[in-house]
Amino acid sequence: MPSKTNAFVPMKKRLESLDALRGFDLFCLVVLEELVHKLSGAIDAPWYQPVVEVFTHKTWEGFSPWDLVMPLFMFMAGVTIPFSMEKYRQPGRQKELWRRLTQRVVLLWILGMACQGNLLGLDPHRIYLFTNTLQAIAVGYLFSAILFLHTRWKTQIGIAVGLLLAFWAAMEFISFGGFGGGDYTAQGNLAEGIDRMVLGRFRDAAKVVDGQVVFAEWYTYTWILSSVNFVVTVLMGVLTGELLKSAALKDSKKVWILLGAGVALVALGWTWGLVHPVIKHIWTGSMVLVSSGYSMLLMALFYWWIDICGHHRHLTLLKVYGMNSITAYAVSHIISFSSISRSLFHGLEQYIGDYYPVLIHLSNAAILFLILLIMYKRKIFLRV
Repeated sequence: MPSKTNAFVPMKKRLESLDALRGFDLFCLVVLEELVHKLSGAIDAPWYQPVVEVFTHKTWEGFSPWDLVMPLFMFMAGVTIPFSMEKYRQPGRQKELWRRLTQRVVLLWILGMACQGNLLGLDPHRIYLFTNTLQAIAVGYLFSAILFLHTRWKTQIGIAVGLLLAFWAAMEFISFGGFGGGDYTAQGNLAEGIDRMVLGRFRDAAKVVDGQVVFAEWYTYTWILSSVNFVVTVLMGVLTGELLKSAALKDSKKVWILLGAGVALVALGWTWGLVHPVIKHIWTGSMVLVSSGYSMLLMALFYWWIDICGHHRHLTLLKVYGMNSITAYAVSHIISFSSISRSLFHGLEQYIGDYYPVLIHLSNAAILFLILLIMYKRKIFLRV
């Protein structure tokens, strides 16, 4: 969603590894995941089920490769902060800074409501306030940007640790109305209770029946208390961005630091998970450590391969998605191209049977990619 002043951003030297990794994440999100699940309707074979599981979220406790998509997206939002926000450390730019942060948070919030499908339904009974990845990014970005501008990296690490421990302590020792007190079940954890209390009717999937708010048992994602750890996820990205931006370290040393930190975070997260379970739905502290560790490892790999080794060829596909990531995400969630695809290919359904949904999805993905490619070729990069 562009502003009048920054809708058209000229090409300049960028951290290509970040664009490529973000593009990989978005390609998986808007193309690959649905393709894999559509193919499961046509491929009835035991060997294919493990492939589907890779692209399926854990029902509750644990962590699948697909559970990394959202934390990685948020982590990379943090990586950009040291590169894009450094200029606001200069005196006299506070007014501009707050305008920028306010604009970003508001637009991400509105886009999040639209992506969830409720805002554009124009039905006041289906308006839910806090339900989407973009809103989680908005919260994490706001506080992480402020911390970046006003604290040093050592302080940021201390704050991240403090927030993780605060979330853990709240989950363990606070209880009310049958929620909390160390309960990590889907229906009894503290984060669930807080969301029901604060959001009420405006919680996703909640309905009012005979004057009473009824919460859907199947909806187990939480947002209010989880925002504490949303900030930590983005802040992990900020720390990574500060490392990559540092002129005092050799590029090879940056890679080794990221690899070491990534392995350490993953090990620490799974160890902590023995008493503080790894649960993406409520964004537990152990999940933050595990996902941040994996994100750092991927960032190290992409940075080494692209920015250090110089493998810049054949990155166009990833950069097309990565350099317009918010556009790719929002358009894929808000606009359905199925009417176009079905109009073009409806005659083939009788011949290809169970593969027809696969064809429609590939056609939808091709239309979106064409839009993003035209924007990329014309050097149009939409920001919020």
